Amino acid sequence: MKKFLIGLLAGILLTILTGVIVFFAVLRFGARTPTVDNNSTLVLSLEGDLPERAPVEIPVPFLERETPVTLQETWLTLHRAAGDPRIKAVVLMPHDLDIGWGKLQEIHDDLAAFKHSGKPLYAFLRNPGTREYYLATTADRIFMTPTDTLDVKGLRAEMVFVQDTLNKVGVQMEVLHVGKYKDAGDMFTRTSATPETLEVMNQILDQYYGNLVDTIAAGRKKKPADVRALIDNGPFLSSQALSSGLIDSLEFEDQMYGELKKQLQENEIRRISNRNYLKSVPASRRTENARRVALVVGQGLIVRGPAREMQEDLMTSGGMIKLLRQVEDDSSIRGVIFRIDSPGGDGVASDDILHAVENLSKKKPLVISMSDVAGSGGYFVAMSGDPIIAYPNTLTGSIGVLMVKPNLHGLFDKLGLKLQTLSRGRYANLDSESTPMDAAARAKFTESLNEFYKEFVTRVADGRHRKYDEIEPLAQGRVWLGAQAKSNGLIDQLGGLDSAVELIRKKAQIAPGERIALVPYPQRRSILDLLLSRNENDEFSFDASLDSLLKQLHVPARRWIEAMLQGGTLRIMPYAISVK
Repeated sequence: MKKFLIGLLAGILLTILTGVIVFFAVLRFGARTPTVDNNSTLVLSLEGDLPERAPVEIPVPFLERETPVTLQETWLTLHRAAGDPRIKAVVLMPHDLDIGWGKLQEIHDDLAAFKHSGKPLYAFLRNPGTREYYLATTADRIFMTPTDTLDVKGLRAEMVFVQDTLNKVGVQMEVLHVGKYKDAGDMFTRTSATPETLEVMNQILDQYYGNLVDTIAAGRKKKPADVRALIDNGPFLSSQALSSGLIDSLEFEDQMYGELKKQLQENEIRRISNRNYLKSVPASRRTENARRVALVVGQGLIVRGPAREMQEDLMTSGGMIKLLRQVEDDSSIRGVIFRIDSPGGDGVASDDILHAVENLSKKKPLVISMSDVAGSGGYFVAMSGDPIIAYPNTLTGSIGVLMVKPNLHGLFDKLGLKLQTLSRGRYANLDSESTPMDAAARAKFTESLNEFYKEFVTRVADGRHRKYDEIEPLAQGRVWLGAQAKSNGLIDQLGGLDSAVELIRKKAQIAPGERIALVPYPQRRSILDLLLSRNENDEFSFDASLDSLLKQLHVPARRWIEAMLQGGTLRIMPYAISVK
């Protein structure tokens, strides 16, 4: 009876939720498309994450605003605004950004490209941190309120080690890896970083910090040495930021718009948000009279799974293969940009995806574009032999493999849990979570890992058109930044979406005067679409999408740990890096 009542209640709630969604979807369907007035100012509000893949959209007003815009949509917005005579200025309003340093470089470069149009670019900051200020340095003028704080004080990277914690609860994590830098399991087996980890992390911090200093220096017309000295005195009160020349004016938002009104010599400021500006031109019209280029997004942890399990934070092998085949069979697509934002994951799934990428490459011109991270399996799936473009701050490489096996015997003892096992076969207990690895099991796993590693290096050598002995010293599980990867021949070019578009134009033999329209795969879908088209072959499952929308955990870290706890051979980045 209890289960029946719970099921009944859940059904009623789901019905109500569905009704609400359908109601607002119908209202939105009947609403007119936003229009752009002459002499408009585009208000570019950037907050939280800017995913590569369009998340599921909920057509409910107060929830729809929470759906993040994608990086490609932001890129498109700024490109359109630069050439749109109706847009007279852009006001940048970044807040609480949670993106990596590759995406920061993309948006910074897009803002800088917009400035070439000669239109004013203002930045209004509220409680800004380093990421927000990094973007604001492109602006003609930076505004803050008189009582705010500019939280720019340098960068730090924190590494967590849980060996002592696991010892207290009787859990032992057994880790095998190939490559001295492939240290993803160190958080479970050590209490501090290895010299190799410190070497790589310090190089990452040095480049990020150097890029931050140079960017501020160029934007604020200061010497790098002076910027370093300023940062050592951060964070700054608004008045201190102003006196230090880091911002231009202390004004409230309405006063900032008053300044812009004077510069534009207009009687009023006609604002349009970046969301409405995007909606003002329906997706179907964006590709009219343009050459269609697919922007295929591979985002998240790489795992095995059927097509219907494709989620925003997962790159399932079945989902990616289905997506790549759709593009392959679409005769209207002239070329493909494969956009990767992934730390890797399951080795077999990575191999399946790469095979599909290679098949696509035989049919259509292909360029690889790397986002914040394309490491380990995320690097492996790029080894189709096609040109690779990455940002100087992209995290890539990490050519290595590892295996993580939990041993819960000590925890079982503490809990008084008795486990009796019967087995047949020498290695039947190889993956048992209640027994430690003996010498024979360790040798068995090591043999397999060495073969996986050799295959990984071989596939990279083939994809980069180089010899095995040239690639292997660059492997060892080491994470490289894009600038280092370019020097070492692991990628071909430094740049972002603009560079990828120009390269695919050449490969697809699209004339310089012809317009290119990027067609995202997969395209943004609403939760109503999922409700109306739910079936076993659907690319998304409603349950998984709803679960993704409701979870507020740090998804990348959660998925990364889950992958290692599942065991098996992994091509995964050695750590989840978030430099703040």
